[in-house]
Amino acid sequence: MTLPPAGEYGMSAGERESARQPTQLANPIVAALEPTAAPLPEGEKRLELRHISKSFGGVHVLKDVSMDLGSSEVVGLLGDNGAGKSTLIKIITGVHHPDAGEILFGGKRVEGLTVQKARELGIETVYQERALADQLPLWRNIFMGRAISGPLGFLKVGDMRRMTSELMGESMGFTSAVLTPNTVVKGLSGGERQGLAIVRALHFQADIIILDEPTMGLSLKETEKLLHFVEGIRAAGKSAIFIDHNIFHVYSVADRIIVLDRGRVAGQFPTSRYSLEELLDIMREVAAGGTFTEQERYRLADGTPAATKGSSEEHE
Repeated sequence: MTLPPAGEYGMSAGERESARQPTQLANPIVAALEPTAAPLPEGEKRLELRHISKSFGGVHVLKDVSMDLGSSEVVGLLGDNGAGKSTLIKIITGVHHPDAGEILFGGKRVEGLTVQKARELGIETVYQERALADQLPLWRNIFMGRAISGPLGFLKVGDMRRMTSELMGESMGFTSAVLTPNTVVKGLSGGERQGLAIVRALHFQADIIILDEPTMGLSLKETEKLLHFVEGIRAAGKSAIFIDHNIFHVYSVADRIIVLDRGRVAGQFPTSRYSLEELLDIMREVAAGGTFTEQERYRLADGTPAATKGSSEEHE
C-alpha cells in the first residue's frame, strides 16, 4: 500500500481542520448555492439506517447494518469488494428494499422507498461511471430528465443554456472561453466530469450526495479538484456519503469513516479522533479477521488518547 503524497493527506486532525476553513470560504459551490440548506433540529439526523439486513438467494449481503448521516457531514464508507457497499447504497436510493430494518429521513420513517421517492427526499448519486452522456453538450447533461419547458410543452433551450453558463462559472469554476454550454462532455477531463455530476445534483436541491468511487481513474491533480468539490458539499450545508477503496482520499475530506466488512459494520471512526495510521492498522485487522482490537485507540474530544481504565483504577 502506497503512502499518501505530501500535503493534506499527511496532516494531523487539527491541521486538516484548520486547512479546510479557507478552502470552504473560497469554494465556488458555496457561493453558487447560497443560502445554504436549512439546518436540522439539534440531534436530528438527515439519514438513519437501523438494523438493515438484505439477502439474495440465501446469501446474506447485509447483516444488521446501522448508520446515520448528519447535516453538513461527509461520511466515508470503506470496505473491500463484496463488503456490501453497493447494496447498502441501492437500499438508500430505493433500488432495493431491505429484508429487515428501517430507514428514516429527517427523523421520519419511510416505507416502500423507491428511486423516485428517494430523489424527492433529496438524494442524488454520482456514480463512478459518472452517468453522463459523452456525445451531448453540457446544458443537455445538466437538465437531462429535468428539462425546462413552457406552457405549451416547448423546451426553453435558451434558459437552460443560460443557467448552464452561470453554473459553469459560479459552481464548476470553468472560466476558459473554450468551454461553453454547447461543449460536448466528451471533451472534459475526468475531474471536470465528476464536478459536473456533483454540481448537477446540488443544483436540483439534493440534500444528500452519494459519491460512488468518484476518484477512480483520476490523476492526482483531478483527484484534488474532485476533493475540492466534496469540501464544497459540506460547506454548502449538504451531506455526502463518500464510497471508495482509497482511504487516503476519503480521510482527507471525511468527518467520519464507516468500515464495512462482509456485510457488517466493523466500526465507525471520527477522523478528528483517529490518525490515518491508526485507521490503516484497524483496516488491516478487519481485513484479516473481520474484527479489530480497540486497545488504546479510544480518543477524547480533542483527539488525545484517553487513559486506560486499568491505569485509572490503579491510582484511585
